[in-house]
Amino acid sequence: MRIFSVLALIIALLGGYTWIVLSWSYSTGERAGYVQKFSNKGWFCKTWEGELAMVTMPGTLTEKFEFSVRDAQVAKQLNESMGQRVSLHYEQHIGVPTSCFGETQYFVSSVRVVEVTEVERRLMQQAPIVTPAPAPSAAPAAPAQ
Repeated sequence: MRIFSVLALIIALLGGYTWIVLSWSYSTGERAGYVQKFSNKGWFCKTWEGELAMVTMPGTLTEKFEFSVRDAQVAKQLNESMGQRVSLHYEQHIGVPTSCFGETQYFVSSVRVVEVTEVERRLMQQAPIVTPAPAPSAAPAAPAQ
């Protein structure tokens, strides 16, 4: 009987801890860019995971922001806005005990499509595509015979 009481207490503490870290956020914010990857993945616990390409200025390297979505309505909005510039409102939850809630710390709670101005559109058309240079090889190439 005592073993069941201890087991019930451990389960209750773990459940309480999970509720606390999912209810209170460490930080909140907005990130803008283009969703370049968004999928429903996982073996046992299916979660919506995505990647936002944030471009600070046309022609510069992009920074990636990985995020998770728990709300099916938000996931639907994200799927509908693929290819458009969006602003994602997120909450950061540190210490979530399992990946069944999401693979990242950042949980998107709303999506807003952002209009691209005419100036930004022209800059994007004129900007060269910047790709990282390939890494130098460790050994020199053998001469062709």
